[in-house]
Amino acid sequence: MNPAITDWRGLRVWLVGASSGIGEATASALHALGAQVLVSARKADALQAFVAAHPAQNGAAAQAWPLDVTDAAAVTRTAREILAQGPLDMVVYCAGHYREMRATDMDMADLKRHLDINYIGALHVLDAVLPTMTARGRGHISLISSVAGFRGLPKSLAYGPTKAALTNLAETLYLDLQPLGLGVSVVHPGFVQTPLTAQNDFTMPALITPPQAAQAMVAGWEHGAFDIHYPKRFTRWMKLLRLLPYRTYFPAVRRFTGL
Repeated sequence: MNPAITDWRGLRVWLVGASSGIGEATASALHALGAQVLVSARKADALQAFVAAHPAQNGAAAQAWPLDVTDAAAVTRTAREILAQGPLDMVVYCAGHYREMRATDMDMADLKRHLDINYIGALHVLDAVLPTMTARGRGHISLISSVAGFRGLPKSLAYGPTKAALTNLAETLYLDLQPLGLGVSVVHPGFVQTPLTAQNDFTMPALITPPQAAQAMVAGWEHGAFDIHYPKRFTRWMKLLRLLPYRTYFPAVRRFTGL
């Protein structure tokens, strides 16, 4: 569905939300394959540590670009400076915020924070890079969503809807951008061992490490996939749940989660 990426050497990849977890592991994997990775996040010290740990190879040094995705002006400025160095071949939006929440304990401030980081931040980045990428007629946009966006889940009042929005956004982007020569993909991870999931107080089925997640994503991009989901032994079941009618789905979720 997308142009296959068979050679990463020399490609410039901007990963937004790459100070830890899936983003950091993916940046490391792409650097090892020869891409020039440009990493952004709010934690400047973590980004500098990443750059120090990933010295230049093939003349392409990793770069740190500290950034708060909720600051539209900062996103525009950073993208302008990055693009001044040369075109981007891929932009990966990994930034994310998660805290469990139920309707009986709503926190409006945190609901908005989920929205600002998980969704509006992606729009800020897209607004900053798409004009140049569409004019060039090349490049790839990848959004990190979640299986939590497939359907409503307990404790996911704040997180799930933002991920559902990202999935819908990626589908729409594909319809608009694929005819212009751009690739678009959406990533639906299951449970990955990250600082975000560390707060969960339940057993996470099929839990994998960030490097395993990165390997699955790179493989998906290399095969030209639109929907990249992992680990499949878990995500396939989540996809099946998405097909159930509500009268079956709601009891099944309650029975599975105990909530």
